[in-house]
Amino acid sequence: MASFDDRSSHKRAFLEFLDQNVYKNEIKAMIDQRRRRLIVNISDLHSFQDFGPRILKNPSEFMQPFCDAATDIARSIDPLFLKEGEQVHVGFEGPFVSRRVSPRELLSEYIGTMVCVEGIVTKCSLVRPKVVKSVHYCPTTGDFTSREYRDITSNVGLPTGSVYPTRDEHGNLLVTEYGLCMYKDHQTLSMQEMPENSAPGQLPRTLDIIVEDDLVDSCKPGDRVAMVGIYKALAGKTKGSVNGVFRTVLIANNVSLLNKLASSPIYTADDIKNIKKIAERADVFDLLGNSLAPSIYGHSWIKKAVVLLMLGGVEKNLENGTHLRGDINMMMVGDPSVAKSQLLRAIMNIAPLAISTTGRGSSGVGLTAAVTSDQETGERRLEAGAMVLADRGVVCIDEFDKMNDQDRVSIHEVMEQQTVTIAKAGIHASLNARCSVVAAANPIYGTYDRSITPTKNIGLPDSLLSRFDLLFIVLDQMDADIDRQISDHVLRMHRYRSAIDAGEAAVDDASARYAREEDAETDTSVFVKYNRMLHGKKTDRTRKRDTLSINFLKKYIHYAKHRFQPELTDEASEQIATAYAELRNSGTTTKVCF
Repeated sequence: MASFDDRSSHKRAFLEFLDQNVYKNEIKAMIDQRRRRLIVNISDLHSFQDFGPRILKNPSEFMQPFCDAATDIARSIDPLFLKEGEQVHVGFEGPFVSRRVSPRELLSEYIGTMVCVEGIVTKCSLVRPKVVKSVHYCPTTGDFTSREYRDITSNVGLPTGSVYPTRDEHGNLLVTEYGLCMYKDHQTLSMQEMPENSAPGQLPRTLDIIVEDDLVDSCKPGDRVAMVGIYKALAGKTKGSVNGVFRTVLIANNVSLLNKLASSPIYTADDIKNIKKIAERADVFDLLGNSLAPSIYGHSWIKKAVVLLMLGGVEKNLENGTHLRGDINMMMVGDPSVAKSQLLRAIMNIAPLAISTTGRGSSGVGLTAAVTSDQETGERRLEAGAMVLADRGVVCIDEFDKMNDQDRVSIHEVMEQQTVTIAKAGIHASLNARCSVVAAANPIYGTYDRSITPTKNIGLPDSLLSRFDLLFIVLDQMDADIDRQISDHVLRMHRYRSAIDAGEAAVDDASARYAREEDAETDTSVFVKYNRMLHGKKTDRTRKRDTLSINFLKKYIHYAKHRFQPELTDEASEQIATAYAELRNSGTTTKVCF
């Protein structure tokens, strides 16, 4: 704990820092906007007396002097801006470099330091007031007494007890004057690591975050955020002080919302040139379809549909409040062992944000949102489900027919309105869930019965089927020529060894293998090189089709989705309207998606 002299010298240094930089104008803007938090870039402190590393390593020593310095300058500019007992809070932003971590990387070495943690908010507690100072009146003596309260979130002084005094030192009864007491807002959040960055086969790590004052309600479940704060350890209600296990929390001082495209790929000049060159080809649609999961034989129409699904449509929000979704929902129904699940895995590899689940392994509240009770405080809070976490992404649901009817009903609203509305236990909230749903299901009889209609084969209610824009019936056809081609493709996949296994089998050094992987990631080649597993013998290369590499396909789809906003021409509108009218007149049950 810093002494009084140290705090005074630190405060003088911070007053000098705020005076000589542009932060005096920032404080004036903060006063005009009636805010009480000053955001400081950590890189400015690096160039001022080397305060940056010192604040990062030992923030508890510098936070209170910094807040005092900012408060003094704010009072000098506008004496009526702050009430008595209020102060200006300081938050930090900027390049944290090695201290920009995920909840999985947040280990014990960071305790007591300032870090920036990136993740996705999964739970939000209700906002509660927390007492800072209580005032008590003694009717016997007519005196007023006050008492201050500090806990783990305070920057100065040791934590105090939380018990209200009921009698003074002479035993006289005290009455609490609630109108004179001071409170501050308090909220607890839970942050989980990004679903696309979590390690496979391991549970995602979660971090508890405490936000106070103006930071409460700055984010909601499903938001991707970067939290800057002090990582602290505190003893829980269990025997933490006995067995040496402590609970850790992050005391946040700045919350910044991350763009959903924060994990977007980095384009080089060659990538842009290659993307435009591919876009000029006449067979670009066929090329994209063939490049999706080339190890799966056939299913060209489904692959093209998946490409369109990942590109998405144009979302519209009309002035009257109507929301027209731009995401496409797709469903595959068919016989077992026709690579439905493998196509879902291919979407998981290429889509920038995709969450996979199964019908039996997910419940309705697990897909949408749940109201849970906090174990420590007992209060209710909201927990985001898979579809809320996959906002602006894709949700893959395998074994869709195995879901319970009650769970299936809960996703009706998500698939059409793209929101999750919760009204339970005194909590009423509406969360965004703008995602595409890709479902795979088996027919009701196990195999597809061609003698009855598709609706009876699928066995799902019409209210749910109408929300799927694309419905594919995948049949296991018994045709000798097709079976021979499929068997040749499968045998070729298993007959030959890959180049890494065959040509470099002698290289077992882990560092060399890691270097190969790094080179493969940095060098984005457009087409897949000749691979005997995929393309067969060299004599058969005449029938080889071009295949884009996975890294380039990701960049192409991301570029096409976020750089262009297509518009429908009048001729195309007329053509679509005519085709739709003809489909309706023919009596077919085909659904057309605009």
